[in-house]
Amino acid sequence: MQTFEQPPQQQNAESGATRQVGFELEFSALDVASAAECVARAVSGSPFAKSPANWQVDASLGSFKVEIDWDFLQRLAEERGAQANKEAWLDSLSNAAALVVPVEVICPPIALDELDVLNDIVEALRGAGALGTDESMIAAYGTHINPELPNLDAATVLAYMQSFALLQWWLVEQHHVNTTRKLSPYIDLYSESYVCKLLQMDSPTLATLIDDYLEFNPSRNRALDMLPLFCELDAERVKKVIDDKKLKARPTLHYRLPNCRIDVADWSLADEWNTYCVIERLANRPKALQELAGKFLAAHRPMLGVARKDWIEYVSKWLKENLA
Repeated sequence: MQTFEQPPQQQNAESGATRQVGFELEFSALDVASAAECVARAVSGSPFAKSPANWQVDASLGSFKVEIDWDFLQRLAEERGAQANKEAWLDSLSNAAALVVPVEVICPPIALDELDVLNDIVEALRGAGALGTDESMIAAYGTHINPELPNLDAATVLAYMQSFALLQWWLVEQHHVNTTRKLSPYIDLYSESYVCKLLQMDSPTLATLIDDYLEFNPSRNRALDMLPLFCELDAERVKKVIDDKKLKARPTLHYRLPNCRIDVADWSLADEWNTYCVIERLANRPKALQELAGKFLAAHRPMLGVARKDWIEYVSKWLKENLA
């Protein structure tokens, strides 16, 4: 089974502690109780129900949440004319929901050198019959990766954003992003106009980074969602533009691009993490980052933009020559 790569910067610059990463997996074909039992076995934890839709598994690594997508159920209830007592309706639906409603496992922040436990979780869920992205035509199941940044200064944040922006088209190909997810509104890429603006920034302040991001991306639905991090850094500034109860502050990126192919025998979270780590490597190579940014800006054509297919081919070759 593939191992989890370690990024160039493995420690938090302020605390000196090993950086942590949170993962979220979305899937179906298991009820929430069965999914919680699988997680508990994999991490030697104790599962318990907080509600029919929400279980928790306490383990030495922290608390794992196992939840039914409540918003999805609310929409389903409205479409089917369910009565006002949604909690009772949800309770009676718990078994049938396994076929149609996304279940999500939300892992606690896990240190970079302890990520192998995620393989055990995936294997347990797969063995119990969990189905992933390719099995749903409506829910667009995905894997979210929430890596703690090594530093929260503007220069570091900018480098990671620029790295993703330069690689975003290539990353879609590398992750083999499912067509349903591509067409969904949940993982929109940055517009080319915003990418050009981002690449031309020279020592911006955090305030400038946040304001420009909010102007071009006033939504949580981005493949690299910066809103949780920006809420951590300046919640008041963000909430003046976006009033969303789901928005939670945390000192991490929110990388939403990968599929969840949990039912595929040779798939692991390490596959998706290792692809994400190309962002880490580029972000920590200032000269290489500057060079690739110059190439993108030079390839940009007024009105026409950058030829996407040509850029993906160029990036593939460039990465092998410069970051291998």
